[in-house]
Amino acid sequence: MLTAGGAAAEAPRARLVACPVADCLLVSGRRATPDAPVLINNHPVAVEGGRRWRVRLSLDTLRAWSPSRARTISIATADRAAGGAITTQQADLPIGLLGHRIDLAMLTVRVH
Repeated sequence: MLTAGGAAAEAPRARLVACPVADCLLVSGRRATPDAPVLINNHPVAVEGGRRWRVRLSLDTLRAWSPSRARTISIATADRAAGGAITTQQADLPIGLLGHRIDLAMLTVRVH
C-alpha cells in the first residue's frame, strides 16, 4: 500500500479477540500524526493510542458497516499536517468472519 507521500506504509491489522460482552475485532495501525482521524469503512472511530492506534469493534457494528461476505475492511486516515491528505488501506478480516452460517436439517453421507 502507498501513502499519499508515496512511501510504503505498514499495513493495518484486524484480528478476533475476546471482549467483555462478546467477541470483537481488534483493528490496529499507524497514522502520520497522533491526532489524525481514523475511519473504518467510511465511519469515524475513536481510537486508543497515538501514531500507533487500535480500536475494538463489536461484530454487530462490523456487520452493519460491511457488505456481507466481505474479506477486508477499508481504513482511512487524514493527515492534517499534509493539508488533509487521506491515506486509505485495506486490512484482511479473519477468514469466514462475515460469512453466512447455514443450519442443516440433515446431512447425507454416502460411502462409495
